[in-house]
Amino acid sequence: MTLLPWEAPVSWPAGLSLLCWLWLTCGQGRFWRTDLRLPPLRPDPERWPEVAVVVPARDEAEVLPLSLPGLLGQKYPGRARVILVDDHSSDGTAEVARALAAALPDGLPLTVTSPPPLPAGWTGKLWAVRHGVELAGPAELLLLTDADIAHGPDTLAALVAGAEANRLDLVSQMARLRTDTAWERLIVPAFVYFFAQLYPFRWSNRPGGRTAAAAGGCSLVRRTALERAGGVAAIRGAVIDDVSLARAVKRSGGRTWLGLAERTEALQVVSVRPYVGLGPLWRMVSRSAYAQLRHSLLLLTGTVLGLALIYLLPPLAGLIGLAGGQWRLAALGAAAWVLMTVTYLPMTRYYGRPPAAALLLPFTALLYLLMTVDSAVQHYRGRGAAWKGRTY
Repeated sequence: MTLLPWEAPVSWPAGLSLLCWLWLTCGQGRFWRTDLRLPPLRPDPERWPEVAVVVPARDEAEVLPLSLPGLLGQKYPGRARVILVDDHSSDGTAEVARALAAALPDGLPLTVTSPPPLPAGWTGKLWAVRHGVELAGPAELLLLTDADIAHGPDTLAALVAGAEANRLDLVSQMARLRTDTAWERLIVPAFVYFFAQLYPFRWSNRPGGRTAAAAGGCSLVRRTALERAGGVAAIRGAVIDDVSLARAVKRSGGRTWLGLAERTEALQVVSVRPYVGLGPLWRMVSRSAYAQLRHSLLLLTGTVLGLALIYLLPPLAGLIGLAGGQWRLAALGAAAWVLMTVTYLPMTRYYGRPPAAALLLPFTALLYLLMTVDSAVQHYRGRGAAWKGRTY
């Protein structure tokens, strides 16, 4: 069939998009699978190492009642304690934390502290984490978690058992994010899907592999591995601190593991932070999107073109082909769209969404494209990675 003059400019990119999807589906570390989980609790390790849970918190009084009791109520057979680092909050975060601990006298011991003033070259979160790590004493393992993450009662034991059984230096779980609102249901599953596509979990979990990633909401790290990697100071200015931590640990010879959190109540790791409306979700993504591209206009251009080619062109080509009776173009676009949808289905199922929701991925990708461009615009306006009154 001879291509019409107007069809050729769309047909060739549509064919390239299909080739990209064939590669992503078969050659990108099976990124679309959602079956990487911590193994079931095995027989008790020979010993349970001492653990310190470090929670950086800045203006988190609203979410702490939903998250901190779960940490304090961990059923851990060994010694463990929680260190909440109040990063100069203005909403009474420290007082709320102390009140919650007083209401759970049988829970893990809680220390509430504040770091010195933030020095130049550090992000606030990592400065708080460094302060908490310094106060952790002889703890062999450090659970770095965010103030908005709620943990099931067996989470800590499962993380430690996984680390000990597999001799891992960093064990991380991608927390289940909230999907209560329509915008959350549209944006959140794609957020995890794109992250896994960029950092395939199976590649990240390979010893000695180049890919390294972690999820900042739940990362258990050995103190010796952290020190070997240069400590928190080695990543002090990182906006995407979880990936930077995994890279530092892996480059220094450590073994890392990343998977999705379980859905069972006893082992759940979930974010309780609400994102009501598109605005907060937009800011969540755009805050670090351009930093992920190393503030490079060249990488930004490539990312925009890549998102357009891979996610936007397939449905566009399919619809144009159908409207114009050009079946070859329609078939190329439809085939790429089918692969896109099929690879997205496991993630929508993980988040309890109906199968039809996977068809909306091109629209969601368009939003992410615009968020990425906005991230660059905000960077050049001097508003870069803004978070709770600070801009990096």
